[in-house]
Amino acid sequence: MQPFEYARPTTKEDVVMLLSADWGETEVLAGGTDLLDRTKDYLSTPKRVVSLQAVKELRSIRSSAAGLSIGATATLTELAATLQVRRDYPGLAQAAASIGGPQLRNVGTVGGELCQRPRCWYYRAGYGLLAQDNGKPLVPDGDNRYHAIFGNSGPAYFVSPSMLAPILIAFGAKIGLFGPAGARELPLDQFFVTPKSDQDREHALRPNEIVTEIVVPPAHGAKSAVYSVTQRETLDWPLVQAAVVLAMEGKTVKSARVVLGHVAPVPWPSPEAEQALAGKTISQAVADEAGKAAASKATPLSKNRYKVQLTRVAAKRAILRAAHGEA
Repeated sequence: MQPFEYARPTTKEDVVMLLSADWGETEVLAGGTDLLDRTKDYLSTPKRVVSLQAVKELRSIRSSAAGLSIGATATLTELAATLQVRRDYPGLAQAAASIGGPQLRNVGTVGGELCQRPRCWYYRAGYGLLAQDNGKPLVPDGDNRYHAIFGNSGPAYFVSPSMLAPILIAFGAKIGLFGPAGARELPLDQFFVTPKSDQDREHALRPNEIVTEIVVPPAHGAKSAVYSVTQRETLDWPLVQAAVVLAMEGKTVKSARVVLGHVAPVPWPSPEAEQALAGKTISQAVADEAGKAAASKATPLSKNRYKVQLTRVAAKRAILRAAHGEA
């Protein structure tokens, strides 16, 4: 690990004053579950690391008439255990509780989970965000078992690693950012972007900005769930994840949001699945058709065609879990 200066400010204003306007010069430390790995592997070599742990205003989880405000440094354990989250946003509680193991959830933060860098093994091995060697993309003809099946026409083939983003996007969440010019807010689905070069990032965050909060609109009784397909039951990232939010009129779906995770460089909404659910009463057959619709536009690579079937299964089971508590 390269030596670096460490700062522990107590206000968000002081945090951004300590950040550089150029990527790589400084890094933000929240829970550290991703940053420490990257610095040990020399993927990140900051001259200064700025901790958020003493900025108390970023830690709270609050509810109001405007919905749910989740501070960026609230831990995954705190999010999963919050009564209102479990009662009104069960899909969000499920997602938070399924990340890693207890030790990781106790220190990992909501903002850090959304901002973690891709888990693509080419990127982690030092071939850059776009996984290229002398300008040639390595993924299409390489080992692409865990890479994207949507949005993978190039140049990015990694999958967005966040397990919270799909369900938060399905709920219509917004993300609060703070930098030298003050505060700004984005719909969460606009926060994730597909990079066009290795100098780009996969987030709309600027190098001298921090995430301050995530604001989730009132649930208004919507049914929600996530379903992840993993190789192991615990301590693993999903091969495919599906997040579903259903607004109901009686037993009929008034509207639906279906967002897929770990299948594209960004969380991937599925209007095809949403259309297959609208106006329907949820049954095994309806969920099966919506699952097929969710996977209908997939463009698998040479070694990840299996993820198409997993997408169908994950979407179907998330729909049934949201509607009936089934899996």
